[in-house]
Amino acid sequence: MFEAVEDLVGEHADLEKKLADPSVHGDQANARRLGKRYAELTPIIGAYRSWKQTGEDIETARELAAEDPDFAAEVKDLERGREELTERLRLLLVPRDPSDDKDVILEVKAGAGGDESALFAGDLLRMYLRYAERVGWKTEIIDSTESELGGYKDVQVAVKTKGGGGATEPGQGVWARLKYEGGVHRVQRVPATESQGRIHTSAAGVLVTPEAEDIDVEINPNDLRIDVYRSSGPGGQSVNTTDSAVRITHLPTGVVASCQNEKSQLQNKEQALRILRSRLLAAAQEEAESKAADARRSQVRTVDRSEKIRTYNFPENRISDHRVGFKAYNLDQVLDGDLDAVIQACVDADSAAKLAAAQ
Repeated sequence: MFEAVEDLVGEHADLEKKLADPSVHGDQANARRLGKRYAELTPIIGAYRSWKQTGEDIETARELAAEDPDFAAEVKDLERGREELTERLRLLLVPRDPSDDKDVILEVKAGAGGDESALFAGDLLRMYLRYAERVGWKTEIIDSTESELGGYKDVQVAVKTKGGGGATEPGQGVWARLKYEGGVHRVQRVPATESQGRIHTSAAGVLVTPEAEDIDVEINPNDLRIDVYRSSGPGGQSVNTTDSAVRITHLPTGVVASCQNEKSQLQNKEQALRILRSRLLAAAQEEAESKAADARRSQVRTVDRSEKIRTYNFPENRISDHRVGFKAYNLDQVLDGDLDAVIQACVDADSAAKLAAAQ
């Protein structure tokens, strides 16, 4: 078992030598690439060495137990420990999403349900902001369009690790956790505007894309059409009086990004470019992975109640994820940011599917 890991042990040792060579760091891009791969392999190699050592310890304990029965209990303890290490190593060997350590741009869009959908979109935004606070991530609202009743027709938020450089532990990056949130979220509750107490069903869409780094997407300025216009909605004195809002169109692909939240045209341009770069990266990744059946299976296509991935049922205080059969009756806590169990159910199902495919 795990014979293939020996090749990774050799690669890890080779990377360690290269990273110790000062000349390698003259090329920062290459050094980052080598360092990232070294960081990916380190927990695998550590688990493998522990797994091998435990196997040797079991053999020694069995020999001792043959002479002294008091060592029999130690054999059982070591065997249980090796089973745990075996499972950990199997999970570490599951093929990783190369974007797992990336920060993300998360967008929530109101859909079917009018004002109630916009209010629900606001609830989802609050849920994600609270979850990010719980796990120690930073958040920044990039652009938003509020509804008249206080919800959101559309809101985009950047979510990133405190260091801004991705996670150090496999599977704990922002994209690694939040990528499962993409899809249509359905709510069942009595709206605040409902006078007769009837339960309504509405939906909001969530789109999650890994935030692009400069090296991920090259944008030729000649491929961009930049339009400026007057901002609309509530704001400072400059709103509605100057052409500060910016819309950027990537001509080769037709991808559009806009921003009007900032006071200056330059700030809005920078934010719009940031969104555009992220969308172009997502589009490039989706094209490259189009042959994979599960490449982006959870992302929003249309904000239609029939395409739901999750249901939030207020009368029963129930949350259900329809992709993995997860169900819990702590909706109030989930909406307050306690999302770990819901997300972990998706992570576990994804890992199980990848393990089955690899066997």
